[in-house]
Amino acid sequence: MRKIGLLTTAALALVLTAGQASADGEVRVLNWQGYGTDEAWAIEAFEAATGYEVVHDYFNSEQEMLTKLRTSPGAYDVVLINSAFTGQAAEEGLIQLIDPQVISNFGDLSPGLRDAVEFTYEGDLYGVAWTWGLTSIAYDMTEVEPGNTIEILWDPQYAGRVGLRDDSVENVSFAALATGQDMNNPHDLDAIREKLRALKPQIRTYWASEDEWNKEFTADSFDVSTYWSGSASRSAKAFDMPVGFMIPKEGAIAWLDGLSVATDAPNLDGAQKFIDYMVSPEHYVRWDTEVGAPASANNEAINQLPEDFFNRAVMGDPEATANLQFMAPLTDEQRETFLEIWTETKAYFAE
Repeated sequence: MRKIGLLTTAALALVLTAGQASADGEVRVLNWQGYGTDEAWAIEAFEAATGYEVVHDYFNSEQEMLTKLRTSPGAYDVVLINSAFTGQAAEEGLIQLIDPQVISNFGDLSPGLRDAVEFTYEGDLYGVAWTWGLTSIAYDMTEVEPGNTIEILWDPQYAGRVGLRDDSVENVSFAALATGQDMNNPHDLDAIREKLRALKPQIRTYWASEDEWNKEFTADSFDVSTYWSGSASRSAKAFDMPVGFMIPKEGAIAWLDGLSVATDAPNLDGAQKFIDYMVSPEHYVRWDTEVGAPASANNEAINQLPEDFFNRAVMGDPEATANLQFMAPLTDEQRETFLEIWTETKAYFAE
């Protein structure tokens, strides 16, 4: 594998800000496990350049992330938050204002992502755009000819060979896409219920994390499954698994993740420097070329990837991504409705 943009300690020190004095202390990060910030080489480079020790804690859902912030004030410095939840976290006082001037790479971020209103609350910035990607459909390239339709999930030839993430919003969104609806505000919930129930003969297993997905794929539990674009790239590159990834003509679920600073962060300086390093090309290019990653919000990082890389060639293809729907904030009532639909659907599957 060709290595691009490998980071030296000296180069990283310049990225983080000139004249950085070595400092003791920790930078405590709350994130999904295996999602970029906890790569051993990245932690080693950051720690060598700053003197800060990086300590991670993990969550398995956005609701768990919010609960950890609510119940453990002052426990975290940096938190990964999907843009659909940034406003809620800010409104609850769980994260603090960010000064873009302390993020040296801020100007290189794609304006459409950097300036997304979802990262603001009452006009102020609370999240720095980091990565974006798709929740779509992955498949076993040794078993599947994917085509380009979301109906592959309902295809009888894959009966008993389909995996789904056990997530109510995600599965209602897929059913909305399959029935031609706005996934953030579907108008025909009965059609969604019917479409989800039609998956009964298809389902083999549910999954909750990237690690679990990889284990299920390796165990040949499914041939087709919903999955995340960056994780699919990582499964193929890092673990040499025959994982393909498709963007259906009906569209896919697009998401945008940002990095925020927790309220009462014990190490504000470390948090700012850690975020700056995470959004830099120096971190991203190595992450994607060696491990596999979602698409970067940093244009300079994307332009440094090989031309045939997924995140440059596919995610940048206007035709392939024309029908994407980005996740938007949902009301508590919507979440309750989606959870009710999914709970009823799983009970129907179990009959």
